[in-house]
Amino acid sequence: MISNWLAAALARRNIHYGWVMVGVTFLAALISAGTVGAPGVFIVPLQHEFGWSTAEISSALSIRFILFGLMAPFAAALLNRYGLRNVTLAAQLIVVCALITSLAMTRVWQLVLLWGVVIGIGTGMTALVLGATIATRWFAARRGLVIGIMTASVASGQLIFLPLLASLTDRFGWRVGLALMCVMLGVSAFAVLMIMCDRPSDVGLRPFGDSGTAPLPTPPANTAPILGAALGTLREASKSPTFWALFMTFAICGASTAGLIQVHLIPMCMDFGIPQVEAASLLAAMGIFDFFGTIVSGWLSDRYDNRWLLFWYYGLRGLSLVYLPFSDFSFYGLSVFAMFYGLDWIATVPPTVRLTAQRFGAERANLVFGWIFAGHQIGAGAAAFAAGLSRTLLASYLPAFFAAGALCIVAALTAVSIARVPKPKPVTA
Repeated sequence: MISNWLAAALARRNIHYGWVMVGVTFLAALISAGTVGAPGVFIVPLQHEFGWSTAEISSALSIRFILFGLMAPFAAALLNRYGLRNVTLAAQLIVVCALITSLAMTRVWQLVLLWGVVIGIGTGMTALVLGATIATRWFAARRGLVIGIMTASVASGQLIFLPLLASLTDRFGWRVGLALMCVMLGVSAFAVLMIMCDRPSDVGLRPFGDSGTAPLPTPPANTAPILGAALGTLREASKSPTFWALFMTFAICGASTAGLIQVHLIPMCMDFGIPQVEAASLLAAMGIFDFFGTIVSGWLSDRYDNRWLLFWYYGLRGLSLVYLPFSDFSFYGLSVFAMFYGLDWIATVPPTVRLTAQRFGAERANLVFGWIFAGHQIGAGAAAFAAGLSRTLLASYLPAFFAAGALCIVAALTAVSIARVPKPKPVTA
């Protein structure tokens, strides 16, 4: 580890080590996003090689999305108990082992086990909860911006990896693309091992923006049972209507992004005669807009009412999904869709995390957000399977896109109905 030396060197330049934590987490999440998005490129090649239907492949991806989400609250407890670096390294090792093993798969049940169950658990051990934990633990100020930056790694992962994976798959087959992801995960794991720390006090600092002078003492070791910590948090949070509003809206977020667009946009474009590499480039273009949109969303969430931000994000996303079938899948029509949809693809994350921290406190924010994120992935899993089933039974993805657009409008109205946090009353003498 070089963290202590690096922290001291940066301190002499008045740079807080928390920004290094943001950088290494951004890298890990960027490569993880490429891993999560890769199956969208591999659906058609797997169909051609093994004769599997869209519904069969989608069932494996659906299981992965659901486990990815259900692991989130337990991931928060694991991070609190065993530390950020240890859990992140373990998660990356699990994913690499599953990807390497899947190079030899020949049966659907192997796809379900490796890409569904194992990768779902491995990627779920960090997910967005890692970013939320770093933002609340390492930053007393600029939390919304930090969440925006780290969440934008999902867009960057698509921007960098999907066109490259699509090109490699077209030329050399899906196994070469998968091998590239294994190499990149190894690079990420090395960076995490050398740089990542658990708390600011590990390098003699207070959180960024904390006006204190002495480093905060390291809290006592967390020995709470993982299952008890996660389920106890759910039991308490579930008594709040705000929790269920955030859970439902984030479920719709997952259904309209990861479950639908990330998995099925490329094969749907191919249905309309658009080659795979060009379809992957469309996702990359959306990633460009989302990269900036999510960072700006983080900046806005530090300054404006997060309920109204969610209202506009979900509303615009719903309108863009309803518009897509009427775009004629022309270059102009798809460009308009990529811009409007891309700007708020995951812009919903910073306001959702900030609302969670405001309602449930910074100490419990990662655990509560873990359960809200579980809703996100349940929605993603349901949409991944339902869209695949629609394609298999109706020979069209369009019903799934119309349904997702309508659900986004429901999410917009639900978000704005969340009760405003009352301002503290001034203290009178």
